Amino acid sequence: MVLAAGGWPGWWAAGWVTAAMVGARTCAMATNRVVDRWIDARNPRTAGRHLPAGTLGVGGLRALAVTGAALMLVAAGMLNPLCLALAPAALVFLVGYSYTKRFTWASHWVLGFTDGIAAAGGWIAVRPALEAPALVLWFALTVWIAGFDLLYACQDVEVDRAQGLYSVPARFGVAAALATARVNHALTAAALALLGWLLALGWPYWLGWGAVVALLLWEHTLVSPRDLSRLDTAFFNVNGYIALIVLASTVAALWR
Repeated sequence: MVLAAGGWPGWWAAGWVTAAMVGARTCAMATNRVVDRWIDARNPRTAGRHLPAGTLGVGGLRALAVTGAALMLVAAGMLNPLCLALAPAALVFLVGYSYTKRFTWASHWVLGFTDGIAAAGGWIAVRPALEAPALVLWFALTVWIAGFDLLYACQDVEVDRAQGLYSVPARFGVAAALATARVNHALTAAALALLGWLLALGWPYWLGWGAVVALLLWEHTLVSPRDLSRLDTAFFNVNGYIALIVLASTVAALWR
């Protein structure tokens, strides 16, 4: 939003984009829990989730998913006609992603692509055209999220194989998955550099970019094929820091 606006996009855009994000994520996460409830029940790591544990009902989560989808469509309609026209396609990915692990190990990139739709949505909410910077940021999100999803999937290799599910670690092994994740995060750094160059962002952005590169490098020192004990730190903490640094450095560059 702030890149498309060259600064603060206004309360109308910020409010409705936030509503669209909340609706989209609610729909996607609730759908994922419903679709994967039998898989989760057979995985010791996820057996305690609400549906397998019986603390929530399937009907309630389905209603929540529908409500989230409706909120996203309403928010898109309040933004502009292009957002509304493209919102159903986004919903296809938000709902469809949960099924991909059943037939392709490319599911990591489908997840990244789906989350990357948010970048395009934020851009066209302010400027109703899908322009180069939005596509570059979309690509950056695709490979960044695919990279850390590859790391996350390493903890479920044996369960995925036993259940006939598809993932890069299950198909090619943990070492190959970690190497592929490193390639994806190198591409993330390159895409964020291209974004800064395209928009002529100043030194605060590049300072943030350097911090992101350092965190990505550190992330990959935390895990190895023989030791996944620090996976939660690599997956949750480091990537949370990266998201906030990119936002803060971009805002600072535009403010300057």
